Amino acid sequence: MNFLNTIRTRKLLSSCLILFTLSIGILIGTLLNTGVRAAKDQAAPGATPLVIPNPVQLSTAFSQLAKQLEPSVVNISISYEPKSASATQKRSPRRRAVPNDDEDGGDESMQDFFNRFFGNNPFGGGAPNAPGRRGSGLGSGVIVDPQGYILTNNHVVEKADRIQVTLAGTTTKYDAKLIGTDADTDLAVIKIDAHRPLSAAKIGNSDSVQVGDWAVAIGSPFGLQATVTAGIISAKERDLGGGQEHQFQRFLQTDAAINPGNSGGPLLAINGDVIGINTMIVTGSGGYQGVGFALPINTAAKVYNQIIKTGKVTRGAIGVSFAPGEIKPELLSVYGAKEGVFVQDVTPGMPAEKAGIRPEDVIVAVDGKPVKDGNELVSRVSDTPVGSDVKITVLRDKKRRDFIVKIGDRKEVLSRNLGVERPNPVEPEKADATPAKFGIALVNLTPARKEAIGFKEKGGVLIDEVTPGSFAEDVGLAKDDILVSINRQPVETAEDVKRIQNTLKPGDPVVFHVMRSDGLGAARRGQSGSSKWVSAYLAGTMPSTQ
Repeated sequence: MNFLNTIRTRKLLSSCLILFTLSIGILIGTLLNTGVRAAKDQAAPGATPLVIPNPVQLSTAFSQLAKQLEPSVVNISISYEPKSASATQKRSPRRRAVPNDDEDGGDESMQDFFNRFFGNNPFGGGAPNAPGRRGSGLGSGVIVDPQGYILTNNHVVEKADRIQVTLAGTTTKYDAKLIGTDADTDLAVIKIDAHRPLSAAKIGNSDSVQVGDWAVAIGSPFGLQATVTAGIISAKERDLGGGQEHQFQRFLQTDAAINPGNSGGPLLAINGDVIGINTMIVTGSGGYQGVGFALPINTAAKVYNQIIKTGKVTRGAIGVSFAPGEIKPELLSVYGAKEGVFVQDVTPGMPAEKAGIRPEDVIVAVDGKPVKDGNELVSRVSDTPVGSDVKITVLRDKKRRDFIVKIGDRKEVLSRNLGVERPNPVEPEKADATPAKFGIALVNLTPARKEAIGFKEKGGVLIDEVTPGSFAEDVGLAKDDILVSINRQPVETAEDVKRIQNTLKPGDPVVFHVMRSDGLGAARRGQSGSSKWVSAYLAGTMPSTQ
């Protein structure tokens, strides 16, 4: 019995072992067969599928700013009747042109758009529309009042016969009314009636902006609404030149992408405050190259407040001219000052002359507050109401003197200054030139020569030649200048120049007072032209070798 039980037990174990082995074989075969089949069906064997995670909040600074400000930024489109070619040529080369893009969305290339917007000058106008074809343009603006008042650039709307505004996220075009413009700052104020309160941007203080701060631009480059770009403030108080016409344009420079169509839109601080109005770019290609400029909002706010009150901007002036840029310390030293504004010329019949201010005065204070440079003087005087009296303190003969000056209207003062002309000069008689140690050759001015060149001032000696690389060239003396004094000592002959030279030692400050005229150069070439003689004061330090 035990034998039989043993045999049964062994047969059962053998059967179980066989069944187990068969099962393992079947399982392995199935897996291999499935893998082969799967490999045939899969395009990238062994690749792991990507898994999209649940949404998480990323950096919120720029996205929140965009959501907050986009409703306050508008797209501006204009249309106008084309002007004559002569009228187009008279426009300022520095004033930004409006992109002449087709409102109907033609099939022109983006490069054509660049060419038409910028032409060959990044500050100037593009090519005019075809004769008889109605022109159009694009720009941006920022809502600054819930009642529909919008700040933008003057160059965006200056040619417009019709201005239309599209709010962010909509397609409705509202006709806009032009409230006023200011060409000096390239700003304009327009208004729409949307029959509801609009979202107005928060105005910041551009004086608090620092180089390196974040900057965000929102606008409609190429008509693409609500485009957001970011960068930093690259520089402050950037002066791009251009003379009196652009004297009030001191820009914030940024590398936030600004392109055609961004003009008039806001430049924002990281907290969403408007710190500037995007105005222009510098480009060699016609597009963004990281050098954009925005007019500070503090300047824009002053202009806006005047426009909504009177419809125009009025600025004060007193009728003095001075050299742009930083004044050389040598010049101020000769006239007894450490800082201030050196008066080169005074406009006849204007407030400064009437009050008694003269050329070669150094303005050191306005109403008792010190003035360090020309920009500060212009800012203080232009902000003073026309007709009011101010006390101007000057250094004359190294002594302080006060003058009460009645502020005039800047437009009247400038028009009077630009309107002064003198008779056309003619070819002066020839004469031998006398060399001088500064690196100049001089010709004495006889009464006949003065009459020939239209020079009516007392004294003076004509600079006939300037030696290249000399001290004279370094300080800015030029051929055809008339030298009238050196360190405030009058000059009437070449011998006077030599006598003064002998009193100067290396390291002494030297100031040349010269009169120069564009008309004289034309006369010497046998061409006609007006002769307007203008003072220039050129300063340097006497070199050790001459």
